[in-house]
Amino acid sequence: MYKQTIVVVGASRGIGKEIVLRLCQNENFRVYALSRDIERMKSNFEGLSNVIPCAYDMSDSCREDAERIFQEVDSIDILINNAGKLVNKPFLSITETDMLSCYATNIIGVMQTVQAAVPKMEQQGGHIVNISSMGGVQGSVKFAGLSAYSTSKAALCSFTELFAEEYKSSKIKMNCLCLGAVQTEMLSEAFPGYEAPVNAEQMAEYITDFALNGANFFNGKILPVSLSTP
Repeated sequence: MYKQTIVVVGASRGIGKEIVLRLCQNENFRVYALSRDIERMKSNFEGLSNVIPCAYDMSDSCREDAERIFQEVDSIDILINNAGKLVNKPFLSITETDMLSCYATNIIGVMQTVQAAVPKMEQQGGHIVNISSMGGVQGSVKFAGLSAYSTSKAALCSFTELFAEEYKSSKIKMNCLCLGAVQTEMLSEAFPGYEAPVNAEQMAEYITDFALNGANFFNGKILPVSLSTP
């Protein structure tokens, strides 16, 4: 019998994949791995009896899909919103489609996923961890070409604070980790040739520990996770 149910959104590759692989090592955890790339997840997590891969597309309205997936569980203890869409283009070249795709995945889809998860967390409480970017933190170093991506990640920071205020009397905690550069496929696609100081496995270890323990110390906090200053 599983003692905790954990949902990881954006689980097919990179940090999300590594988070799932770490969590499933604990036989007390049942892990729902959500991503559009269901075939890749089936391959990644083949033979792992406590990992349930679920097809999940955040590029369009996804609340009903999340509610359908969450119907299978009595409660959710941890939700990690790791999915991300990164567009690297000069400002005048960014299309409406680019903007909409970034915002759909990086903030709108997250909010709709949380809407579906809250009824499964209200009674016993839980921890929601949003994965944002240092590019979304006011006063941090900014990079040309990331207007759509970084502004959508800034919105995720704001949502974290607003949700924590609205649910401060509940047992649900929400925090936001703003990551610096991590060596993932998404980063390599957007910045070919760039080598980040941290790899996906290292960051996944940190996020996993925070998801399991951070709610004991934080709520509504925007926490930079970066080797660079500022």
